[in-house]
Amino acid sequence: MKIKALGTPFSTTACKVLLCGGGELGKEVVIEFKRLGAEVVVLDRYPHAPAMQVADRSYVLSMLDGEQLEAIIRKENPDYIVPEIEAIATDRLVALEQDGFTVVPTAKAAQLTMNREGIRRLAAEELGLATSPYQFVDNFADFERAVREIGMPCVVKPIMSSSGKGQSVVKSEADIAHAWQYAQEGGRAGKGRVIVEGFIDFDYEITLLTVRHINGTSFCQPIGHIQENGDYQQSWQPQAMSELALERSQDIAHRVTAALGGRGLFGVELFIKGDTVYFSEVSPRPHDTGMVTLISQDLSEFALHARAILGLPVPHIHCHGPSASSVVLVSGDSTQLQFGNVAAALSEPFTDLRLFGKPEVKGTRRMGVALARGNDVEEAITKAKAVVAKLEITL
Repeated sequence: MKIKALGTPFSTTACKVLLCGGGELGKEVVIEFKRLGAEVVVLDRYPHAPAMQVADRSYVLSMLDGEQLEAIIRKENPDYIVPEIEAIATDRLVALEQDGFTVVPTAKAAQLTMNREGIRRLAAEELGLATSPYQFVDNFADFERAVREIGMPCVVKPIMSSSGKGQSVVKSEADIAHAWQYAQEGGRAGKGRVIVEGFIDFDYEITLLTVRHINGTSFCQPIGHIQENGDYQQSWQPQAMSELALERSQDIAHRVTAALGGRGLFGVELFIKGDTVYFSEVSPRPHDTGMVTLISQDLSEFALHARAILGLPVPHIHCHGPSASSVVLVSGDSTQLQFGNVAAALSEPFTDLRLFGKPEVKGTRRMGVALARGNDVEEAITKAKAVVAKLEITL
């Protein structure tokens, strides 16, 4: 990857960054780029997305529309194209990279991680990493067969989805038809291929934030988390684990991210059983569970991502101590959301809050995250959950 000098926004010297995706993670990435004087353009499928609110310019489009995506990229001519979500016409990114554009971390990484098949085959079949048993299927008949061959309980996911959308657990015969239909409805690119995964008997799962930068590869302290319906509810740092399990986790993360290449931060998801480590997934961008680093580290995952992309050094990553995040979930149908009692919610020392500014909620949606530090992880989690509980949310 090239290194572009940092210049003046809206001038010929500007370092221009284009984000494909404008969610809450992208919003924090934009803020970090703006702190370093970059000019930032954000693309997303709906107006007033969180990252658009802090960017210099924005466009509304389906990024699965390759022609429209390419037209905007060529118009803006950015120094760096930064995918922030999975639903992108990655074949166009590959072609644009071959034409001289810089895709972060690489177009190959964006393409492989956009769907679970690419990254699972890379990890299990090319790198030989331990994973859960799995099968990919395209129709209901093959799906039924795969469930019975892998055994129940098993996990079903669309090959393209995020935040638990379309993901479910098949525990009995009665769940099979519903799991197939739910996966078809939850895929980012519509109906299609799904993965059926066998259950792994693990003690806990972690996200290992891994930074590929100009001086090598660095790791944040492991992040533990709790998930419900495939989406995280609380995360904490550090997750207690044995030295051997941590070494093995770092080795797997290093191998996977080296195979993907480029510079930037990766969220590597792993299952841990004793000292045994299983690869699960990887995102070539900041991870939702990593929002805890907004309070736990001197450089958040977003700051690390920006630094790595721009070719700036990543020094020792300092963790302030036991920290936690707890999501603010809102259920309903509204474009007039209000958060009250915020002063009381933040009355405890070493607590903080990020409200994402999403323009509407329809159903259940993550609208913010509470952050806290404590004397230990348990206290930090309790404090973060208390911040959420004190909020008065009006639809």
